[in-house]
Amino acid sequence: MIIEAKFDSPWDRQNSMKKKIAIIEKIHSDGLELLKKNQDYEYELITDVSEENLIKKLPEFDACTLRVSKLNENILKHCPKIKVISRHGVGYDNVDLNYIKKKDISLLITATANAVAVAEHVIYMMLSISKSINQYDNEVRSGNFKKNASKIETLELFNKEILILGFGRIGKSLIKRCLGFDMKVKIFDPFVSEDMIKKFGGSKVESLDDGLKSCDYLSLHVPLTEKTKNMIDYSKLKTMKNTAIIINTSRGGIINEADLDKAINEKIIFGAGLDVFEKEPVDKNNPLIKNNKVLLSPHSATFTNECKSRMSLETTKNIIDFFENKIDKSMIVKI
Repeated sequence: MIIEAKFDSPWDRQNSMKKKIAIIEKIHSDGLELLKKNQDYEYELITDVSEENLIKKLPEFDACTLRVSKLNENILKHCPKIKVISRHGVGYDNVDLNYIKKKDISLLITATANAVAVAEHVIYMMLSISKSINQYDNEVRSGNFKKNASKIETLELFNKEILILGFGRIGKSLIKRCLGFDMKVKIFDPFVSEDMIKKFGGSKVESLDDGLKSCDYLSLHVPLTEKTKNMIDYSKLKTMKNTAIIINTSRGGIINEADLDKAINEKIIFGAGLDVFEKEPVDKNNPLIKNNKVLLSPHSATFTNECKSRMSLETTKNIIDFFENKIDKSMIVKI
């Protein structure tokens, strides 16, 4: 016998068919407005991201957004209705990939929203470190003005060589800005053709070791995987120029932080800019915090007003597009 669902009113019927979206951690209001305008969706903001609370709250939802909190198997196994996870960003090392593959849960990323902001952050770090801007600023504020200015070592970007490790959307956005400074750009990415790299004005290097030996700047744009973990360690750093500067805006753990601190202290390289760390928040005992040759930011390369709006819109639009079967394939993570 088939029992039909009964509704007291058209509103009840409509409300019962809505997709329920969990917004895990706050996102820009523009993304929420997009959901508000679509009568097929309702959302709830979840700010308590403890494992206990997520296990309690998530089972009722059809989809969720995700920023930096973790979704492991212990949480997801309690969520039989979730069909899709929409990352507010491009990294996904905070998602249990094995479990979502097994359960056929789709994973989406904001593939186009953050490239400009991250590329600009790389340039900001390159310039700040090269010009020793913090030291200059301190000199003026302390009343020394030009007393020690001539002793502070600074560098130019002009005619310098940058090695971009990973040539996705951020790498492609970065190369345009580097060429604007008349830099020579080399790319190491085994998955991108030489013709594609030449089209953007760069040259492909087949060997990471060769690229490291000649570069003045190294900018990392790869995900954190078993293959990329500690990819840049002391042995690699020792092959670089003593004027080289490393920028990491991708994921902590790709650079071995202890090795980086040692290499800078031993003047093997000039300095580094880090937006990401092995452990976040950064441990107060991390020696890099006290290293004045390292410029730090709190995983905030995407925190421009414009980027926060774009990312929130893309995060929620991805969910809508997914359920309406019109999702851009570039947003789907292949697991």
